[in-house]
Amino acid sequence: MSGAKVLVVDAGGRGNAIADAFARSPLVDAVYVAPGNAGSEMMKKCRLATNDGRPLKSISELLSFAEREGIDLTFVGPEGYLSEGIVNVFREEGQRIVGPEKEAAILEGSKCLTKDFLKGIGVPVPPFSNFADPQEAKDYVIQFCDANPDKGLVIKADGLAAGKGSVVCSSLEESLSTIDRIMVNPRLFGDAGNRIDVEERLIGRELMFFAITDSRKVLPLESAMDYKQAFSPDDRVAIKLFNKLSGNPNPDNNPNTGGMGGFSPHPWLDESLKERIMKKIAVPTITGFKETTGHEFTGIIYFGLMITEDREPHVLEINVRLGDPETEVILPRLETDMYQLSEAVLDRGLGSVELQWSKDYCVGVCAISGRAIKPLSSGSEERPGYPGAHYTNMPISGMERVDPDVLVYHNGTAFGTDASGRKRLFTTGGRVLTLVGRGKTLESARDQAYENIKRIRFNGMRYRKDIGSGYV
Repeated sequence: MSGAKVLVVDAGGRGNAIADAFARSPLVDAVYVAPGNAGSEMMKKCRLATNDGRPLKSISELLSFAEREGIDLTFVGPEGYLSEGIVNVFREEGQRIVGPEKEAAILEGSKCLTKDFLKGIGVPVPPFSNFADPQEAKDYVIQFCDANPDKGLVIKADGLAAGKGSVVCSSLEESLSTIDRIMVNPRLFGDAGNRIDVEERLIGRELMFFAITDSRKVLPLESAMDYKQAFSPDDRVAIKLFNKLSGNPNPDNNPNTGGMGGFSPHPWLDESLKERIMKKIAVPTITGFKETTGHEFTGIIYFGLMITEDREPHVLEINVRLGDPETEVILPRLETDMYQLSEAVLDRGLGSVELQWSKDYCVGVCAISGRAIKPLSSGSEERPGYPGAHYTNMPISGMERVDPDVLVYHNGTAFGTDASGRKRLFTTGGRVLTLVGRGKTLESARDQAYENIKRIRFNGMRYRKDIGSGYV
């Protein structure tokens, strides 16, 4: 009897890591990835899902491929497809697919609606207000800053913004400018900024908490220490230059990204805190969503939390899928069969599953498209680099020098030909590659990741040099 065929819907490093996890299952013969990237066909059992050599992108194309190839299970990585209703469409055609339906994906698709929902069921959230009118938002911010001169605000685009729609503001000027930049001009996140969530900035430690659910049972997954800011805090010169080139009036703002790296296991998520989060947040959210809306949530859910000094968790946001780059350092540690785990979600069988994890440490460092070294070409403008405007189509070298036991997950790469006609690997996005070191200690895993990322080169390549620093 032949093994299973799996389709992973994702274009980035998270998709590489998910495909790699399925490929480790002895029950799986082939893992197809769509839209995928160059790394999707550089892992054992994995290949790109294509139609006449073209990558698959639309839901209808993905469904046709699943039906034509006899795919046994589809796993969805990114939020966009989930919000567009890929799970609904696949299930209507009898396909087995892991992820929340469109009605449940609203928990990530609208920060404003989600905050209202969580507050209504008693899940702790920061004090907040939602606005569709920029002037009303500005009036509120002026009053708040006048009454609370020592408190900061966090302003968030309501819709999907690729992990970059949250701006921490430390002054009235910055808050007003952020409202304009999101809602008026240049509308940084497009229609995602038609509404905004303005919330009081809580002081504490941020934590990304992951769980998996079949709507009846909720199981906590391992977590990771994530590094969202583009620069290390002491990289002040680079921060100032980035803001100057980006037109941000606050020269000291360290911008959020989709993720610059991370490590797992999490250094301070102990069993006591995990139980508190499950009891006060994870389980009430899943059960409360069904009771409030009539719709079930199945699949992966992760909570962006702030843990205040009294160890109380507050929900900053919800995502309805695995995170990136957290997935790249969590899934390599999963010893439970990924295919069987996904089947348990679909069959409402999580109650009989006991998750198993390696005790190893994984450290992931993301190489991004930073400020390119000039001159690129005559007349080319200077760009600040990811998460701002950046150059792509840069040739990548040094991949052959990476140690074979180091995991290389591709975030934004593609194969092409250079001027001499040689086949080369090129950058295609802001985040390009995530290298994952593994070891019995955090220090050994960190050393392995950094030693190997130094061997890779492309124009403008940048990475944070402090992933895991201070915890070894």
